[in-house]
Amino acid sequence: MKIKKVGVVGCGFMGGGIVQVSAVSGYDVVTTDISDDAVARGIAAIKDRLAKKVKKSEITQQQVDDAMGRIKGSTDINVYRDCDLVIESVYEDMELKKKLFAELDKVCEPKTYFGTNTSCLPVIDMAMATSRPEKVVGIHFFTPPPLMPLVEIMESVKTSKETMDMAVEFGKSVDKSVIVAKDTPGFIVNAQMIPNVLNAVRMVESGIATAEDIDLGAVKGLSHPIGPIALADFFGLDVLYAISAHMYEETKDPMLKPPLMLKRMVMARMLGRKTGKGFYDYTSKG
Repeated sequence: MKIKKVGVVGCGFMGGGIVQVSAVSGYDVVTTDISDDAVARGIAAIKDRLAKKVKKSEITQQQVDDAMGRIKGSTDINVYRDCDLVIESVYEDMELKKKLFAELDKVCEPKTYFGTNTSCLPVIDMAMATSRPEKVVGIHFFTPPPLMPLVEIMESVKTSKETMDMAVEFGKSVDKSVIVAKDTPGFIVNAQMIPNVLNAVRMVESGIATAEDIDLGAVKGLSHPIGPIALADFFGLDVLYAISAHMYEETKDPMLKPPLMLKRMVMARMLGRKTGKGFYDYTSKG
């Protein structure tokens, strides 16, 4: 089945980014959030991001107008009824996601595929909350979706070949490189990245080196675009803690156990850029 209409549950930073790349790529898109204000803020942010691309001559105003005309926002889950594909982009909480998929399963037509933007949770657990587990697949965009050129497609033990083919084709159609993984903890990217970042945190925790020197070593010595500590601050220490804790729970790999320092920083709401302070201080120009 050719995908024409896409639903995105959640219109925040991640969800709004998925809405944006889908609409720019020619899909009709419906999105929902917890309130009318949240929906309005999400759509306004999309319009603002596209306006900046016009100023940089990366896109025309007509393309922006066309893309925005394809987007519709609501707080009513029934807007997903006739979607060909619905992608959830809600908080990384398994019970929340399972409840959402159960509700979508009742609302959506039998033709509808379901995608989860999870970065670490088992796709099969969510799939089994529906009556169509063969139509559920992982479609993991990276932060922020309009800029990051990769989509990770995750296949559960129930995902059909038809669903996988659809997801791979969708990823390519929104101008992303596509990689395919089995439904295992961390999939491909986080399975590589999380142990590396946690090891860097342990180096700070034990006093081996400063955050600044660890990051400089990664950038200048390994040619990474950003150091592991700065990267942790960028995507949020709470997110790092949640992902690593889940991966550790599933594997018991000691390399994945969240350091005590990380746990304490999350408890103190020192989450990185989003709160103004993490391993680095973002509250001043310095």
